[in-house]
Amino acid sequence: MNLSDKLGILHQLYFATSIAILPTCRAVLRSPSLLLRPHALSRVFMVHVWSQFGPGIDENTQGIKEALITPNAHGVVLDVGAGYGHTAKYLQAERVTKYVPLEPNVLMHDEIRKHAAEHGFTEANGKLLILSYGAQDTNLINSALGGENAVDSIVAVLTLCSIPSPKEVCESLFERVLKPGGTFVYYEHVQSPREDVAWWQWFWTPLWKKFFDGCCIDRPTHLWIDAMPFWAEKESKRQEDEPEGHLFHHRIGKYVKKA
Repeated sequence: MNLSDKLGILHQLYFATSIAILPTCRAVLRSPSLLLRPHALSRVFMVHVWSQFGPGIDENTQGIKEALITPNAHGVVLDVGAGYGHTAKYLQAERVTKYVPLEPNVLMHDEIRKHAAEHGFTEANGKLLILSYGAQDTNLINSALGGENAVDSIVAVLTLCSIPSPKEVCESLFERVLKPGGTFVYYEHVQSPREDVAWWQWFWTPLWKKFFDGCCIDRPTHLWIDAMPFWAEKESKRQEDEPEGHLFHHRIGKYVKKA
């Protein structure tokens, strides 16, 4: 790893802070109780960060998502950690009966509605159901969808890095929410296979997750998912055009649950 790979994350933290600090301070002035609710304060900060980062990240990964999500998402689609709902643009309206963005940060819901409506998914036509739960809230998700194993496809884009107890949460989603024969696809940053890169990921994670709503850059998410016993088919690969020394090591996965 060169020095820019090791320390480049500081530039991203500076950029994110410069974007979000003033609107977050204004939110605190309007509601001082936010200082007593650090998780809520983090979500306010993240909304302003994502308003700048989100569109660019989506544009830069458009080809990956078109190849991963568009041909595989069908039926009822659960979008875990939906953010601003950018996933909606990669769904084929004729193949998707309902788009279900799962986003606990309710400050992002208006943007989800806007993006979803642009692609034919609205609450009025019954093709959009926004859930303000976390991925760990399996019982609430199933209740909202009318029962267990009601989801045909689960999509996770840059979100498994931040959910609590990720192994247990993913197991519950795949066992109790995803239908037999259903599809799970992901695009995530994970722990690098290079020991030197993994060490720096571990070093920076405590600071990074403070700013980015719990995001951990050192999770071996792909290894956990690969080892789960649910899959009839599984495929996982690294993002080919990515430098090996990059702190954000991305992987792309497609899995089909046993019937």
